[in-house]
Amino acid sequence: MTPVEALQKALAAEHAAVHIYGLLAARSSQSEQPALFAALDRAYAEHRSARDRLTVLVTAKDTDPVAAQPDYDVPGPVTTAGEIESAARTLESRITRTYGELVANTAGSDRRWAISALDASALREVGFGVAPSDFPGLS
Repeated sequence: MTPVEALQKALAAEHAAVHIYGLLAARSSQSEQPALFAALDRAYAEHRSARDRLTVLVTAKDTDPVAAQPDYDVPGPVTTAGEIESAARTLESRITRTYGELVANTAGSDRRWAISALDASALREVGFGVAPSDFPGLS
């Protein structure tokens, strides 16, 4: 995978994350599940920021950034708080693996940014209940 392909893959994953976290937050209740809602809202904002940064990185490579799709599949049902949290865990685990690939396929400042994005994603995973691992992002 080339660095640009890895950046584009990460950008596509962030487009999906922004869409799905928006949906997950809309399916949760700020008054009934304040901690879950706050975690989803924070994840949404962090993924928007990562998406915007990746757009800049891809554009800097004289490449058109991959566009967002009109819709994304939600990883599982999202009717209860437990299901919403499970979907967030699955989504964040996917993103963490994508950032692991980005770290492996970039260098210099792109890689430094990818490492910090991988770290942030791994911390969000833990926040949603995924057990910590020694090497997050590895399959």
